[in-house]
Amino acid sequence: MITSGEGKYKVWLEEKKIGNDILFILGGGEQPHIGGVVICEPDKTAQVIRLEGHYDDVVLKPIAEAACKKYKTKVVAVGGVHVDNATKQEIEKLVENCKELVQCI
Repeated sequence: MITSGEGKYKVWLEEKKIGNDILFILGGGEQPHIGGVVICEPDKTAQVIRLEGHYDDVVLKPIAEAACKKYKTKVVAVGGVHVDNATKQEIEKLVENCKELVQCI
């Protein structure tokens, strides 16, 4: 598991191998949850599922795409990050912390 950020802005990414394929689970903030799913296959457009009222696919998609490109295998990224009543600045901080996770893939 890799992490980025501190306190309620801390996000984490867990990796599970399923045969040659990879499952990433993203969570963090005050209430980790499942807000979206992104599926990537080499040389194909990512498939995005956004659960109603959530925007977690925005941070899940770069994770799935980066891993798919690097490892040339199918990748699924699922999860979500939540901070109650987050301001625009707090959301930006969470997004930046998620981008740091992508750098560690």
